[in-house]
Amino acid sequence: MRAKAALATGTGNFQIDFIEVAEPQGDEILVELKAAGICHTDFDSMSWNKPLVMGHEGAGVVRSVGPDVRKVQPGDAVILNWAIPCGQCFQCAEGNQHICEINSPVTSGNRASGGHAALERTTYQNQPIERAFSLGTLSEYTVVREAAVVKTGIEIPFASAAIVGCGVMTGFGSVVNAAQVKPGRSVVVLGTGGVGLNVIQGARIAGAAMIIAVDINANRLEMAKQYGATHTIQPNRDDVELLQVAQQVKELTGGRGADYAFECTAIPELGAAPLAMVRNAGVACQVSGIEQKITIDMNLFEWDKIYINPLYGKCRPEIDIPILLKLYQKGDLMLDQMITRTYALDDLQQAFDDMRNGRNAKGVVVF
Repeated sequence: MRAKAALATGTGNFQIDFIEVAEPQGDEILVELKAAGICHTDFDSMSWNKPLVMGHEGAGVVRSVGPDVRKVQPGDAVILNWAIPCGQCFQCAEGNQHICEINSPVTSGNRASGGHAALERTTYQNQPIERAFSLGTLSEYTVVREAAVVKTGIEIPFASAAIVGCGVMTGFGSVVNAAQVKPGRSVVVLGTGGVGLNVIQGARIAGAAMIIAVDINANRLEMAKQYGATHTIQPNRDDVELLQVAQQVKELTGGRGADYAFECTAIPELGAAPLAMVRNAGVACQVSGIEQKITIDMNLFEWDKIYINPLYGKCRPEIDIPILLKLYQKGDLMLDQMITRTYALDDLQQAFDDMRNGRNAKGVVVF
């Protein structure tokens, strides 16, 4: 089957071209993508020094299945999940499906593989080509493992469903699964992009009484109010480590500091910033996936502060994604409103430009 796709060239660029997608075998599923979310990681995948089909957020319809597939059938609407559990390794048995030792493309150190369907199911110019995070959602069709999909089971636009499988789950799960924010507590969110907004609404749903949004972009702070921020702070550009912001946070929280702080900027220099925002015995959470070396003043840990670095909101796909969909159905989780703009695949460069310039809460490619 011929499919139009966005392909990272392996040399820092991408192109739109056609690939061939074969019929699924074994526990594989052929999915017709209807929508694919745009994430900073998709932009970063152009620098991974290998050709691949881009994209790791998506939703679509099952078109055909291999003989070993049991949980979905043709015609089912599904959300794709990039942290694919094997269900049998040590971490899966421990309940840490998001860091599966066998399939996870992150913990295995290879973001273009891990839990993939056979590579020869997807070819470009007669050669097998990898799919980012074993999904490659910036394509009209993809073949994935059965464990990579979750049925939607509710009425939801594909564009809204597409963003659940990464940014929404990462933000919401960091609050609910990782930090376990308690009702009535105070929360600071550093950075109010797509993930940060989902931290904010995760905190709202968890019952936080005070949610302080921090961002250099005034437009994003206005968005933050819509998702549940009770207070906003726009830092001075010379407040590099946000120490002035930390003082403002303490003033807002009675001089003590917030109960929880979440870093969602992906700026290495701000890796330690949430520690400066929280009270003694508070929880600082690094959400954005900073991977560079950073220096932390150990005085920031005084006293009894906890710093955590969860992956993907500690997602358990078959448990957590249905929870998010029920919250959406109830009206608590804002997804439709988060789609600032949709794009055709041919307009992917514009989607990247809008994302990197902070114009969107979330951009989505619609097929």
